[in-house]
Amino acid sequence: MLYNIYLELNLRTMSDRGFLFLFSVFMIAASLAATGWLLATGQAATVDGLFLVLTALLTAVVFALYVMYVIHRAMEAVAKPPAPPAKPAATPAPAKQATAPVPQQN
Repeated sequence: MLYNIYLELNLRTMSDRGFLFLFSVFMIAASLAATGWLLATGQAATVDGLFLVLTALLTAVVFALYVMYVIHRAMEAVAKPPAPPAKPAATPAPAKQATAPVPQQN
């Protein structure tokens, strides 16, 4: 119901890709902040803390890969299109070989 009201008011000003990009940046920052917090408080010295640090860093890496992919795709879209390929040199058509009549045996 709220979604319909939201669409009727036409408040949508950000694309889905833009939202996903910002969400990814937020997740990277939150994962790195959680890792820093675990290191600063000494909780990373325990086995549970170590695995939590590894999980937070893995989450940051996954979202960083997506951000790099999005940036790379945006840079490709801005780059000029490649030059059309040069026309290959015309090769002469192979000449027809004259066939000699085959003598028939009686």
